Amino acid sequence: MNSFGRIFRINIFGESHGPEVGVTIDGCPPGISLSWEDFETDLARRKSGAKGTTQRKESDTPRLISGVYQGHTTGAPLTILFENSDTRSADYADFTDIPRPGHADFTARKKYSGFNDPRGGGRFSGRITIGLVAAGVIAKKIITPVEVKAGLKEAGGEKEIEHAVEKAIAANDSIGGIVECKVNQIPVGFGEPFFDSLESLISHMIFSIPAIRGIEFGAGFGAAGMSGSEHNDSFVSADGRTETNNAGGINGGISNGNPLVFRVAVKPVSSISKKQRTMNMATGEMVDLKIEGRHDACIALRIPVIVEAATAIVLADLCLLNPQHVTRNS
Repeated sequence: MNSFGRIFRINIFGESHGPEVGVTIDGCPPGISLSWEDFETDLARRKSGAKGTTQRKESDTPRLISGVYQGHTTGAPLTILFENSDTRSADYADFTDIPRPGHADFTARKKYSGFNDPRGGGRFSGRITIGLVAAGVIAKKIITPVEVKAGLKEAGGEKEIEHAVEKAIAANDSIGGIVECKVNQIPVGFGEPFFDSLESLISHMIFSIPAIRGIEFGAGFGAAGMSGSEHNDSFVSADGRTETNNAGGINGGISNGNPLVFRVAVKPVSSISKKQRTMNMATGEMVDLKIEGRHDACIALRIPVIVEAATAIVLADLCLLNPQHVTRNS
């Protein structure tokens, strides 16, 4: 439910408008150099403030409250906390009776018999992903020299991302996007056949990110329209390097030494200022809903670093399951 991993095991906690959110990491190896400054770059990439993102302003300063001593990890459970200070819970008062279309308001209330915290989306808010990003910073250190990089390739179906975002803002609407992730210098051998295939593990983790609606590796869905002679990746060196990379760096669920490449589809956020027709669950009547408050016009702008973190977490766990792959950055 709220945890992932077998050795490098993360547990995320908190709600959007609760006092704090964060992550506890069990199984983090000792001796990794770590300070709050290590988190600055990735946390800044996730933060809001740019055009098309929510105007909620949080400091996002990490507090390392356990598992670190004299600048290095100790091997004990490592807990990182982030304060929630810029909250406006009143903006969400109506969503108990009038759940937002496309959001988890309705399902959360039903599943938890009305005892869930609905403020700011509660447990289902993108705010919770800050714990993933924090864990990803440490995971990236564990998997060095493997490098994980993701970027937004298109938004709202357009390559001109800024233009697409401006149109969404002007229309009081939201848009999604396509994020591509590439992992370089990954060795051969990560993943297992069938249920723990590298694709399965990455997909499991990626779909834990709110707003993700699809994933494809290598040629992806395009492979369905290709012939075998087109899709097959011919070997060009004894170390497994291939001429093309339609497999996305994975054969039989196992990394083949070529770059691992996948793309994810990010949906438009559900909270939009545009008027929507929906049901008031308390009265049973159809009503007009106009959502106020601060919301992202394009959440995909902030997703790449979260995708990187999720991927690095999977690879860190696999590294520790296969110690021959571990190269620590201490």
